[in-house]
Amino acid sequence: MKPCAKEHFEKKKSCNKCECRSWIKYEEDLNCTDVAIKKNGCMTLKEVAKRLGVSYVRITQIEKTALSKLRKKVFTKDKTNYNNE
Repeated sequence: MKPCAKEHFEKKKSCNKCECRSWIKYEEDLNCTDVAIKKNGCMTLKEVAKRLGVSYVRITQIEKTALSKLRKKVFTKDKTNYNNE
């Protein structure tokens, strides 16, 4: 957990740094994704969609794209690693 998120979590004070990569507009989690994960643990895609203010379908599209990119990256890395490093 980032130091700023830890501070917000301990003081139970919402974050107002909109430029932060961890910032979300969700007061229940003090506007911080790090706090949301610390507070709730693993979340369903529907819970993530609710926090981000987008549809469940959009979250599944994002997940599918991200997993596809990760698979390509791993495959490319393995395929070009001729020296077994």
